[in-house]
Amino acid sequence: MVIFVRIVLAALGAFLGYSGAHFVMQTNVMAGFIHGSYLTGLFVFGGALIGLALGLPVLRGMKNGSGKVVHALIKLPTSELVGGIIGLVIGWIVALIISLPFLRIPIVGDYLPVLFGLLLGYLGLVVGLRKKEDFFQVFSRSGQGRLDYGGNSEASSKILDTSVIIDGRIADITKSGFLEGDLIVPGFILEELQHIADSSDVLKRNRGRRGLDILNKIQKEPYSTVRILEKDYDDISEVDTKLVKLAKDMGGKVVTNDYNLNKVCELHGVAVLNINELANSVKPVVLPGEELRVHVIKDGKEQGQGVAYLDDGTMIVVDGGRRYIGQTVGVLVTSVLQTAAGRMIFAKPKSIERAL
Repeated sequence: MVIFVRIVLAALGAFLGYSGAHFVMQTNVMAGFIHGSYLTGLFVFGGALIGLALGLPVLRGMKNGSGKVVHALIKLPTSELVGGIIGLVIGWIVALIISLPFLRIPIVGDYLPVLFGLLLGYLGLVVGLRKKEDFFQVFSRSGQGRLDYGGNSEASSKILDTSVIIDGRIADITKSGFLEGDLIVPGFILEELQHIADSSDVLKRNRGRRGLDILNKIQKEPYSTVRILEKDYDDISEVDTKLVKLAKDMGGKVVTNDYNLNKVCELHGVAVLNINELANSVKPVVLPGEELRVHVIKDGKEQGQGVAYLDDGTMIVVDGGRRYIGQTVGVLVTSVLQTAAGRMIFAKPKSIERAL
């Protein structure tokens, strides 16, 4: 591979040297100092030597550059990749049209299309990345239907809150396939996590490090795309307000388990996915009249009450269950109370029911 690259570069250098010698001879700059054939040989030989010398540095640069490009393309969402390609092609087409009248200009006319192609191609690439949603809407309105590029648009992006990252259940939910779309981590959320991880309080520091570990875990998995969005609102100080503003701008959904943020999002008309609500929704359904076997572990708030828990963490308040603390007893469900904080089950020991 090294020999091939050096040969190609040497040949390219020789060709450029030959072209340079031809240009010099046409201008008659050195006509009285050196014969044309000697000048051509000198330029060709010098160009070949330069090409050989540049072989190794160019090869190293190609390897490093290609590795970085491949890694960036793999992490880049398909929607952004398609938008960038569309913008790049449009930029090249515009550059070609603009450069046509300049082709007749001597000397520089041959190089202006390349210059226009680089400038307008880069401009088109940047615009395409930022305006990809507009491109998709244009195609969808043209009667061809909504295009599916195998990626996820910003409209389906999920913006992660600090609390849901630290919680950790988002990793398992994403792995199960129930969350579609890109997972967006705003820069201000990542900064807040870093501040928590650097806290002097041991508990906070452990929570922050857990959140960073969860993010790192999700980012390495092939089933999800995590994007760090370096967008901030300097005029807003509250993190929750920034999240709501970002969700409005992107048309995305906020993923959280913060009850207060949930209410703020609802007030602003922002779609929100609450992990706690999801957990409550998938808990086994318990109806009044059902019999359960539970282990009473502590006193309840009211006199004579005992408290037990199901395997999923649901609290069961056993009326008259204080006498059974430390024992496993059969209970009969009397009522189920669903709250925003979770579900609570009220029951009575079966022995009391029989006595009644």
